[in-house]
Amino acid sequence: MRYSNIREGRFLSRPNRFIAQVEVEGEVETVHVKNTGRCAELLYEGARVWLYESSNPARKTRFDLVAVEKADGRVVNIDSQIANDTAGEWLRKGLLFTEHAVIRREVKQGSSRFDFMVEDEGRISFLEVKGVTLEREGIAYFPDAPTERGVKHLKELADCAGAGYGAYVLFVIQMKGITELKPNDDTHKAFGDALRDAAAAGVKILALDCKISPDCIEADQFIPVLL
Repeated sequence: MRYSNIREGRFLSRPNRFIAQVEVEGEVETVHVKNTGRCAELLYEGARVWLYESSNPARKTRFDLVAVEKADGRVVNIDSQIANDTAGEWLRKGLLFTEHAVIRREVKQGSSRFDFMVEDEGRISFLEVKGVTLEREGIAYFPDAPTERGVKHLKELADCAGAGYGAYVLFVIQMKGITELKPNDDTHKAFGDALRDAAAAGVKILALDCKISPDCIEADQFIPVLL
C-alpha cells in the first residue's frame, strides 16, 4: 500500500487522541492522528514524522500523521486504517488461502462484523485484523491500550471456530526488526486471556511484520506469536 503527497515534519505535542501539533516547513500545523492508541513511546517532542497531505478542501485538517521514526532510526507506520488494506493486499497474493479464494471485506456474521470473509475450496473463514505499533526490545505487543472491542471479536471468532468455520486473527506489525509478538497482559490482561482462549478453541493466530518506508507499507514475513 502506498501513499501519495507525503510530507516530513517534526512532532510537537498531542492535545488529544485525535490531533497533534506538528511543525512542517517552519509552520505549526494541527494534524489528524490516524491512531487512537497511546503511541507514547513513538510520539514524543522532536520526533521525525511523516504526514499525508489531503487534497480535500472540505477537511478540517490538511494532514494525517501516518508514520514516525523511532529513536533507533526505524520507521513505524501508525495508520490504524492501513492495516486492513495491507492485510487485504497480502491475502490476494494467495499466501494463506488459494489464489482462487473469494475475499470479501466487512462481512456481518451473527452479531459481529469481521474484517474479512474468505470462501475457499468450499469452506468459509472469518478473519480479523489487528494493527500493531508497540515494540519493546524487539518484541511486539498488542494492545497498547485496553480494547473491549478486541475482546469481543476474539470471543466471536472462537464461536465461529466452534461452529465449523475457519477463524483467524492476523496481527499486522507495522514495522520491521521484530522477533516475536506477545499479548500485552500488563495493559489489558482480558485481551490476552481471550486470545489464549480463542487459540484453544481453534482460532488460528498469525502475525506478519511489514516492510516500511514513509510512503509505503507491505506485509512481509510471519513472526512467531507467543501466548
